[in-house]
This record gives sequence, structure tokens and C-alpha cells, in this order.
Amino acid sequence: MHIITPIVQIFIVSVIIFFISGRLIGSNVNIFKRILSVIISVSFTTFIFWYTYLRGMDYSFTTVNSVVNVATLLWIGSMLLISMLIYLFFELFDPIALDENNGRVVGKKSFIKRLIGYWRHQKRLRTVLRIAVTNGITRTMKYARNRDSDRELAVAFRDTLEQCGGIFIKFGQVLSTRKELFSPIFIEELEKLQQNVTHLTDEQVKSIMKQNLPGEIDEVFSYFSMKPIAAASIGQVHRAILKSTKEQVVVKLLRPEVKEIMREDLSILIEFANWVSSKSQWAENLGFRDIAEGFAASLREEIDFNIEARNMIQIKNVMQNSNLKVHIPKIYEQYSNENILIMGLAQGRSVSNRYQFYNSNCHDVAETLLFSYLEQALVSGIFHADPHPGNIYYDEETKVITLLDFGAVCRLPTTQQEGLKLFFIGIQQRDASILFDGISLLVKNKNDVDRHDLEQAISQIILKISYVDRIQTDELVYSIFTVIRDYGLQFYPSVSVALRVVVTLDGTLRIIEPTFNIFEEAKKFSNQYLKQAFKKPFKEPIATKDRLEEELALILPNLRKIPRRVDQLFKRVEDGKVILHHDIFSDKNNSKFITQLFSKFVLLMVGITFGLISVALLAISQFINTAYAIYLNTAAYLGLFLCAILLVRLSIQAIRDMKRNE
Repeated sequence: MHIITPIVQIFIVSVIIFFISGRLIGSNVNIFKRILSVIISVSFTTFIFWYTYLRGMDYSFTTVNSVVNVATLLWIGSMLLISMLIYLFFELFDPIALDENNGRVVGKKSFIKRLIGYWRHQKRLRTVLRIAVTNGITRTMKYARNRDSDRELAVAFRDTLEQCGGIFIKFGQVLSTRKELFSPIFIEELEKLQQNVTHLTDEQVKSIMKQNLPGEIDEVFSYFSMKPIAAASIGQVHRAILKSTKEQVVVKLLRPEVKEIMREDLSILIEFANWVSSKSQWAENLGFRDIAEGFAASLREEIDFNIEARNMIQIKNVMQNSNLKVHIPKIYEQYSNENILIMGLAQGRSVSNRYQFYNSNCHDVAETLLFSYLEQALVSGIFHADPHPGNIYYDEETKVITLLDFGAVCRLPTTQQEGLKLFFIGIQQRDASILFDGISLLVKNKNDVDRHDLEQAISQIILKISYVDRIQTDELVYSIFTVIRDYGLQFYPSVSVALRVVVTLDGTLRIIEPTFNIFEEAKKFSNQYLKQAFKKPFKEPIATKDRLEEELALILPNLRKIPRRVDQLFKRVEDGKVILHHDIFSDKNNSKFITQLFSKFVLLMVGITFGLISVALLAISQFINTAYAIYLNTAAYLGLFLCAILLVRLSIQAIRDMKRNE
């Protein structure tokens, strides 16, 4: 009884602390973290209380009651405050995401697993940084000023990416295509990066199929080849025949370890980019952090085959009314998901070997491919973003071009479509003014530069391509990138992708037809498109009539209101009642934000006020020698306790807001 009674009392106090701390911390708190905080706090404060006051005493019920004094109250108050501080510590180092209501995002790992993951993350990050330092990145970045140091930095950078492996090698391969950002020396070194990809074993293939198909392999396919026809770092492709329709298909499988590697290494890559940018002004000016984040975002899309399937369906719908012989493979949605993609088998062979076009006009094939891309980009605004020769097949018998691999697509809003049209027209007509108008629609901060100066720089580029038989597309586009960067401007991300697609597409078109001029042919497409748009109302009078009726139905109600509104406006002007008024509280989100901000500010001021008054009372009590000093000290310590509670509560809320915004 002498031992059980104090334990029971401590348990009761712990339960009280648990509920009170939960109320003070706020709603939607994590039960596990609350319990752990209370256990640590009660254990620590009880040991201190025992060591300071109860050591050597008899642990009877009356003994504990006999110390119900200021020391006991201080013990209980310390339990409460320390439990909240420990919970604040857990919130600070817990990477869990919160929704807009401060609720936990479902599907997250337990605290122990997150702790283990955090340790592994830090270990991997330390390894990456050690590799970078060993290869001399920090030293060479400081002196990246001349050709020799540029070569040294390029080699150090390539060695670092290669030794880190996995995602870092793929990142380097992507950077090797960014000729608008890196010097030829860097591109030369990064192109040396090669990733050795091993094929999935038969057991792995069967396991993936079993987990993702709606039935057994022999129930879905009458034939399935275990030997892959292609393999990459993200997935591999097999040939098969559907049992139900006897159609030939290809089955794209996601490597089972890819998602786990992505989760671990993509965040490491972002932190590595932040570290590199913090060490080098060169990397900061290059936008190295933004490049890494863009790579991470695109890679996260590539590992979800649902996104690729949606991209293929979108572009297939875009091209369904086209007169061009360009084919998008059919997607079998009933068998496909985020880990497996089943599509129709592409007929023909890759255009990488132009000598396969025995009976075809190479110029016509190249023109069809270009017109298809221009139709996708400048009419619909969504287009295939990886037109290298391996992703483009041509069937000599049917004269049909097939586009493959839609893991990456580009989407251009209407304004950027118009800017890209002017970009092509300006280059074709060698007109710096038109080219400037196009670029102004493609960059973010166009008001930050003088038009005359930028037009002069563009004119210098145009002079380089004048009076020549063939325009070097990559040199031209990368020169534009350089000028834009030199003037402190920045293309929209989708525009940067679109211009790089132009360069890649031009290389593919030159393989098909070496004398092909992409800008001259773009002009031909523009003329044909304008003629078709002009003739469309006459060719489709019924559709045009229906469209006009729809537009008029929308416009007429507003047209009827115009005379009355004009009369009301004049009356208000005459009465002096026309004022400009904008109420930020009319928007629900603005109102909620201002209200929450004001409430936090009030709590902060109350906490600070309690603290200042308490400190003042403590200072005053030092000059009072009477018994009233005890009351002042008690009030002061109580005020400091309340101040600490309020500030801890605000700190926890601030951490939650940061997580929710992320």
C-alpha cells in the first residue's frame, strides 16, 4: 500500500496532465505523441521532485499529502509545461503533412518508421555530400572562371553524380540536354554518364503482373514474352497478345524498387541542389535548385503510369480529327494502373535509320511529323515532349507515323501558344520586333527590361542566321536562351520545355530529311492553318450557324442591360457616388486568413503582456520586505507560467501552418 498509493496518485496526475495539455495544445493532436510527451514529462519531473523533496521520507499516503504545497504545485505545473514543450519538439522534427483543417494526412508511416526513415535519409545525405566534397566540387565551384577550371568542375560534377548512382545519374543525363544552360564542356562530360540497367527477373515480372492484373497472366494473355524488348531505369516493356481480342500489345512494367528509390533519393537530390547553390554563386545564378525541383516533379509523373495513360488519351483525342497520318497507340484502361501500362503494338520501325524509307518521300514524312507537333502545340496546347528518334516509328506500308512514350508532355496556355507562333514567324521573317513580341508572351518578368536594348540583342542573333542556306536550330534557340538569361528574364517552365522540344524535334527531322528547314515548313503550316480557319465557316455552315447562335445567346442578355447600366452610371457620376471600393473580407479565404492572423497576434500580445507584468512583479518584490512579497512572487510565477503556455501553443500552431503550406 505504501508503494501503490503514490503510483496511483502519479497515474491520476498523469491522466489529468494528458487531458489538460491536449486542450491547451489544440485540436487534432497526435495521441501517440501526447502519451509519449506526458510519460517523459512525468518521469523527469517526478524524479526531480523525489530527489529534491521526497528522498529519505516514508512513502505513505499522508506523506504525499503533507507536501501538497508550493513545491507540489510547481511539480504539477512543470509536468504540464514540459509535456507541451516535448510535444512542440515532436511537431518540429516530425515531417508529417497536415491538411487545411490541421488534420493528419492519412496513409502516413508511424512515428518509429518515420524516425528510422529520417536516420536513413540523413545517412544517405551525408554520403552524397561526402562524395561531392571528396571530388572537389566546393573547391572548383569557387574558381569556375576560365576554361580550365570549367573543365575541372565539369569532371568533378560528373564524377559526383556517377558515384551517387541511381537518380543522380538520370539527373545528369537530363542535364546533358540543357545546352541553353551549360557550356559545351559540361555537356560533353555529362553525356558520358551511362546507367547500367539490369533486366527484371522472370519471378519479378510474374510478381508484378500478379499484383496488378485483374486475373492470372494466362487468363489475360494468350501469349506473353518474358524477354523484354526494351528496358530502362524506370520500367521495361514486353510483347504480348490479348486473349480476349487476339490483339498484339506491349506491356510496360514499373520496376518494383523505383518508387522507394524515388522517395528516398529525390528529396536528397533537392537538398544536394540547395547545398550546391549555397556554396556557389554560379549555381545560384544558374537556377540549379529550380532545375532539380523541375526534374523531381517530372520524374514523379513518369513513375505513375496512370498519368502516362491519361496523356496518351488526351493527345489521341486531340489528333482524332486531324488529316495527318499520325497514330497514338490505344490504351487498354481495364488492364492498366499506376504500375502497369498495356497499349497497342506500334507498327513499323524507328525513324533513326532514314534508309528504311524505300518507297516514301522523306520530306513528306518529316513534314507530316512537324505539322503534327505544330497542330498539337499551337492549336490544342498539349503535345508530346520527347520526340527523339527512338520514340517515333514509321510504317512503310501504311505510311503512318506512331508516337511513343508519353511519360512527358508539355501544356501551353493560350497566351504562350500565341507567343510561340510569333516566335516562329519572327525567326522566319528575320524580324526582331515580331520576335520580341513573341518572347514577351513567353517570359515571366517582361516589364523589367528595356524593349530597345533587348531588340538590339535579338537583332544580333538574327544577323547570325541571315543569308545562310540552313538555320542551325539548336544554336539559334540556345542563343535566345542566353540573351534571355543575360537580361535577367526567365521563360515559363512550359515554354523552356517547348523550345527544347523544338531542338530535339529538329534533330529527328534532320535524320529523316537532312535538308529539312523547320522554320520554313512552320510558315507553310501557318498559311495552311489560316486558310482552313478562313474556309471553315463556308465548309461547315450548319456548325457555324449553331456556334453563332450559342454566342449570341450568351451576349444578348448583357447587350440589353447596357443602356440601363450606362444611365445608372451617369446618374451616380452626377450625384458624386462613384467610388472605388475593395473589401478584402468579401473573400472567404481572405477573411479566414485575417481572422486567424489577428487571433494569433492577440494571443501573442497577451502572452508577452503576462511575461512583462510577471517580470515587473518579480522585480518589485525584491524591494519589499513584508509578507506581501510572497503574494507578488506567486502572481509573478503564475503569470510566467501562463506566458510560457501561450507561447508554446502559438509555436505549435505556427509549425502546423508551415507544414500545411508545404
